[in-house]
This record gives sequence, C-alpha cells and structure tokens, in this order.
Amino acid sequence: MDAHVNGSPATVPDSPATSAAAHIRDGLGLTGTKIACGTGVCGACTVLVDGSPTVSCLLPADRLTGRDVTTVEGLGGDHPVQRAFAAHDGLQCGFCTPGFVVEASVFVDAWRAEHGDTRPDRERIADALAGHLCRCGAYEGIFAAVAAACAGEFDGEPDRDPPRVDALDKVTGRARYSGDHAPPGTWEGVIVRSPLPHARVRAVHAADPATPLVDLLPPDRTVRYVGQPIAAVAAPTAEAARSAAAAVAVAYEPRPAVAGVDAARAPDAPLVHPTRTDRSGAPSYGEAPTPPAPWTGNVRGPGTLSWRGPTAVRRLRAAAEAGDPLLVAQEYTTATQVHTPLEPHVCVAHWSGDGLRLFASTQSVSRLADRVAARWGLDRDRVHVVTEHVGGGFGAKNGISVDIEAAVELSRAAGAPVRVAFTRAEELTDAGHRPGTRTRVALLADRDGGLAAMSVDSHGDGGVSVGSTTATLAFLMYGRAPRRVRDFDVVTNRPPGMPMRGPGGPPMAWALEQAVDEMARRLDEDPLALRLRWDGNPKRRALYERAARTPLWRERPRGPRTGRFRRGVGVAASNWLYLFGPRAQVELVVRGGELVARAATQDLGTGIRTVLSDTVAERLGLPAGGVRVEIGDSSSVHGTGSYGSRTTPSMGPAAADAADRLRAALRELDPGVPAQGPIDEHVLKEALAAAEGLSVVGGRGRDRWGALTPEMSGDLAIGRGMSGAVHVMEVEVDTLLGRVRPTRCWAGIAAGRIYSERTARNQCEGAVVQGVGYALFEERRHDPRTGAILTDDLEDYRIPGMGDVPETEVHFHQEGFEHVPGGGVGLGEVSVVGVAAALGNAVFDATGWRPRELPLRPDRLIEGIR
Repeated sequence: MDAHVNGSPATVPDSPATSAAAHIRDGLGLTGTKIACGTGVCGACTVLVDGSPTVSCLLPADRLTGRDVTTVEGLGGDHPVQRAFAAHDGLQCGFCTPGFVVEASVFVDAWRAEHGDTRPDRERIADALAGHLCRCGAYEGIFAAVAAACAGEFDGEPDRDPPRVDALDKVTGRARYSGDHAPPGTWEGVIVRSPLPHARVRAVHAADPATPLVDLLPPDRTVRYVGQPIAAVAAPTAEAARSAAAAVAVAYEPRPAVAGVDAARAPDAPLVHPTRTDRSGAPSYGEAPTPPAPWTGNVRGPGTLSWRGPTAVRRLRAAAEAGDPLLVAQEYTTATQVHTPLEPHVCVAHWSGDGLRLFASTQSVSRLADRVAARWGLDRDRVHVVTEHVGGGFGAKNGISVDIEAAVELSRAAGAPVRVAFTRAEELTDAGHRPGTRTRVALLADRDGGLAAMSVDSHGDGGVSVGSTTATLAFLMYGRAPRRVRDFDVVTNRPPGMPMRGPGGPPMAWALEQAVDEMARRLDEDPLALRLRWDGNPKRRALYERAARTPLWRERPRGPRTGRFRRGVGVAASNWLYLFGPRAQVELVVRGGELVARAATQDLGTGIRTVLSDTVAERLGLPAGGVRVEIGDSSSVHGTGSYGSRTTPSMGPAAADAADRLRAALRELDPGVPAQGPIDEHVLKEALAAAEGLSVVGGRGRDRWGALTPEMSGDLAIGRGMSGAVHVMEVEVDTLLGRVRPTRCWAGIAAGRIYSERTARNQCEGAVVQGVGYALFEERRHDPRTGAILTDDLEDYRIPGMGDVPETEVHFHQEGFEHVPGGGVGLGEVSVVGVAAALGNAVFDATGWRPRELPLRPDRLIEGIR
C-alpha cells in the first residue's frame, strides 16, 4: 500500500500495530518527526495529513494509505515560518521544533489568507499552538517568530544569519539526535522493571532461552522502588522486544516498604538502607559530592553549616518566647518536579572489532567515554561516544544511565547494534527528579530593621536518594548575620532524584524569599528596599536598583484588592555558585581552507555551539559564520560537561585561547596576518590555504584570584564570586476559580559578560517558564501504599504550554566577573532559582494570603483566601 510523503510515493505497512510516527522515522528515514510523549500531548510528532496537522504517534501507519503526508523535511527549509523560527531563536534543544514548525506553517498560511500581512496577538498564537510543548521554554521566541511570519517579514531570505548556528538544522529536521542514528539491522531493547516497592530478586529468566537478556540488578539483588530496572531484553523489532519483556519471569522475595516520608520517620519503620554499606551507596541527587552525615533510621542528617550558630539559636528562641513581632517563623513545602526532557533517555550501542560505539543522549561526552572505558575494561581509544544533538537534559543525563548500560550489554549479547529508549512513563518514573522539600525558616529583625538571626531547616524527599542542599544555599544569602542551617534527607521506597537545574535553589528561594517578604510587611518597608539593605552582594544590589526603576515595579497596585480578578506583583532574589571545568579545551583545525572548532562538549540548547563560533570569529575578526563547529564526539579534545552552569565559562575562554594560538601559528606562515585585530578576508583565505592541516589546542586559563576549590571529580571547580538574579513577577488571580495567571516578568541576571546575547536571553526566558511550571502545575504523585508513580504521562504530569507563561523581559548586569577568563559565568541555574518565589509573593500581594505549598493549585488557593 502506498501514500505520498513529501511529494513522493512511499510504502505503508498494512498492519495497524506500527504507528505512523514510527514508520515515518524508521521505515522512511524521516527522523525530523520526533516521538516524545507517545500519547498525542506534546505535538513533537506533528505531520500534515492531507494538509491537516496530525499527531502521528497516535495514528496507525496503515491509515496513511492513499493520503498526502508532509513532514518537516517536506517544508523545504524556505517556508517563512522556518526562517522566522531561526531568526527569532524560537528554539533551544530543537527536539520539539519540527512539530511546532509544521503546525505553525498551517496557521501562518491560513492567517495570512484571511487577514493579510497582519500580526496576530499573543493569545491567538498561544491558542493555535496549544497542542505543543517545549520543555526548554523557548516560547518567547516562538511568539515573536509566528507573529513576524504572519506579518510577511520572512517571505524572502533574511538579511542576517540566525543568532544560533545550528538553528537551520533544527527548523528543517536535519538535526539528528541519538535515537536517529540507529543503523539498519538495529535491534530494540526493552527494560524489565520491578512492580514491587521492596524485594529481593531470587531469579530472572527469559521465556525463550534464545532471547538476549542482561541483568541490571545491584550486587545485593534488591529492588527498592516500583520501576527499578531488573533486566533488559532485545529483539529485532520493537514489538518483539516488548513481547519478550512481558514474558520475562522474575522470582521475588517481598520485603516491607515505606512509600511516604511520614511512614519512613516512624520509629518502627522498615529501613530503606539498613546497613552502613547500603547507606554509603545511596544514590545522590546533588551536583557536588555528598558530604558525610549521621543516620537515624530513614533520616539522614543533619548536615550543618553555622556562622555564630549558637548566637542565632539563642536569639531566635528568646524572640519566640517573647512573642516578638519581628520574628518570622514559617514552614514551606514543595512537590517533586520531574526533569522530563522531551528527548527521552536513549542510547544506540554497537560492539565491533574496533571496540564500542555509542550514540547516547548525554550531557557529558568526554566523561561518559571515560566511565564507559573503565566500566567495560576498554582502552579509552576503543570507546567512541557520539552525541550530535541532545533534546534537553536539565541535569538528568549524566553518567552511565540504565539505557546506556542496557544497550551496551544487549549489543554484546545480541551481536548487533541495539537501541534502548525510555518511554515517557519510564522518563517520568525513573529518569530523575527535583526532590520535594519541607523547609522551616526563622528570621529575626532588630529594632533598626537589620537581620539579627537566621535559621533554616530543610528535609529533602528524594526517594531512595540523598543529597539535600536547600538549607545550605540559604546560608549564602543576606550577609553575615548569625545563622544556622541544617539539611536532612528522609529516604523512602520511591525512585531516586537527580540534580535538576539549580538543585536545592528553587525550594530554598520559595521558603526564604517569602519569609523576607513577610518581614518587609511587618517592618512596613518596600520589599526591594529591604533586600537592598540586607544584601551585601554588589551585583544583586545593582539589580535591585534597576528593578525598582522598572514600570512593572513602580506602577504596581498598592493596598488591598477586591473583586474576582486581582493583580499582584512580587519579587525574589537568588544566587548561584560560579562553577567551571578547569580542563576544558578547544581545538582549531584548518580543513579544506575552512576553520573548524572541535571539542567533546555538548549543546543541550544552551547555545555553546554559538559561543564557540562567535568567540573564535570575534577574536580573529572573522565574519559571522566563518567558523564551523564540531562538538559531541569523544574523539575530540576534552570538553567539559554541559551541566552545573559551567559550559560557557569553561569552553568560551578555551575557544579564545585557541584563536590566539591559531593567530600566532598563522603569523609564522604568513607575516601579513596582523598580531591583533581583524584579519583581512583575502589575507585570511591565503593564510588558511597555506596552513592546511594546521591544528592548535587552547585551554581555559586560571582565574586571576584563583579558585575556591581544587579540581574535583568530573572536571569541576568552584570559582570566587557568585552570580545573582532578581525576578519581578506580575500575576492575575481569579479568586472564583482559584487560578493564577502570570502576565509579566522582569528577570535581572548578574552573570558577567554575556557571550551570545540572544541565546542567553532565551535560556533566561525558558527558566521563567520552568519556574512557572514548578510554582503552578508540576507535581509528581505516587500511590501512598506502594510508591508507584501515578503521574506517568504528560496529561497527568502537566508542564507549561504557550498559554501559561508571562511576557518576559530580561536584563543583564555584565559587571563583577572581571577576574574570570572571558569575564562571564554561567546563568542557566541562577535564572530559575527565584521564579516560583516571586510568583508566590505576587499572589500574596494580590490576595493577602500567603501560599506555603507548591504547586499553587486552585483548591489550595480557594481554601486559603476564604
């Protein structure tokens, strides 16, 4: 049976068992169509069927018979929408971009046919694209792109290159992600997971002895949560692999379990990690190594930091006993937030005579290759990791994840390449999350309104994992008043957490920044003015002063509000550590008269490809686009991992150093190359022609003031100075339905020099989107008896869409890091930390009710304002 796909005849399978999306991708090789949710919620798989946008993951492939199908590749790359998305940076990781582009092309064409070259408003665009999700949160660029395409601004070739060097690959579907690299003959792997929350596994058997099966259990043969991997099987087709997985027999010896933190705290509660070995091997959800702490049953901690701690405790107790009105003591909770990048965890592994080749969705190419070589006893040069593009990570894709382990072992057992990809249910269950928290804050002001004492106690709820830093991060805010902070973990038989964008930061700000706002109310002081008095950080002080001058703050409503719809404006401050990779390198190679920048780093949508290209071009005075970038290949020089807000401050200086070394090498070959400044295009062309094969390697230099720490494991160090942020959020509260609608946000970011302005702005806009999701929607729910995850699809676990987010203005304060090579530090994490807290303060401003629990659900708001 045939269909017409992108204008050409194409065979269609006659079985309904294969989805149209799977056939388009694997049968026809049109990998621009992405499978992200599998339930028709996210829109990544959208194609046109007889001109109508259709989610192809829900459509049986045999229903394509006799139909005209257009995928993103069929738009040709010159549709106004594609040009506009590239020009307005309406994308980040790019995994969702083809679906957005296909849908938007139909909307733009229909709008212009009816309305001419006019710009639709924001609400109309959001309505048209309501069936699409971008986990990176690139919605501001999408709004701008669609409006500009409707106005006819991109009917011809743009007069400038896109701000992102890989934009055209992503808007056309040419960008290839790890699952797109499965060669012909690739087998499919499926993971068998535990249905029990706690058990010892006595035996595992495949129904067919010929089925390749690998064991994924830990050495103690114990599972500790529903969904924990037990084994993996492989077969030549996905359908056969799923059948083989369903037929695997597992013999369990059930053990008592605790699914909730209250049950875990009980004196007679079953222990999740009963032995010292178990406790020392508990997985960590922190970014840095987890320091030792005592255990009491299922509670780990406290991990304590103190500055004149006894003084702080004594003052706070005395204030509580005296009923001091300038003592603010409040408790706040946050729910579990799941990373859920739209590209799921996926790996294609292939053993051969030359070694092991992996196409893996990873945030750390060099480190993964090192770990794989050590794990499987291979020489490093026999391990080849390729990660051409990554569809988001947010901290969830570091190390040897179970998809990688299963694919490697199954490939060896099957003697063929094997692809293992998580389903969305697996991604939402066992691919990492930001743990829930319960945090108690106590602040005491003196009679002059100064901060006299602070204490913060926070309990993390990370399932079987540990690593709370919520209270620790509060220690670093608001000067040097006496303070004591303590972090605890309560372990349960639920899946482990992992570091997620600013780990510990958003729950810290949710508690601390609302307590600071409450103190401002009691002191009858402007919340920005109070922060300016308390905060000695000069970078944040500059942001407070700038925020105070914004119309959003100056024109905010004052006094009590009445009526159904009430507007409020809130503010929150935040900080983040300055991290970098000391061993970062960039190689510049002259190849075919072209300049190529290479490194084994990765771009998750944050724009490091653009940073490398722009840095080298700027250093040498080259035109934009004069440098080709090749990253994501472990055979390149060492590239730092793309996590911890360290990629740009690591790789940018290395690229600048490589450019300087290249200039010096070219001058030795051609004295006409100037010692500094722009290189004449003709001179450069001749110099590169004479330097064919030339290679130089640049590295990241030392900070002028040195680092706070020596290099830690994983090419990581902490530098001197902290980035800062101030968020001002406006909301409209519907007091009848209990809904909160963020309308406008001002985001001030102090991270030093900005390497690539538009891609940096896009990151900060996306951080606001993720912060709004954390505040209003995202809440992983579990069965209270077994701990099984109930919100295991994108209908039940809601992330923000285009109609949920505010118009966002970003301001960069670019001073304060002159001691750092390149003058700038990371901004991806600090830009998300205070968003939810600013929204919470805005809700209080609108209603007079202080929200304490996240997410801020309608039922909680209605109950609170009664």
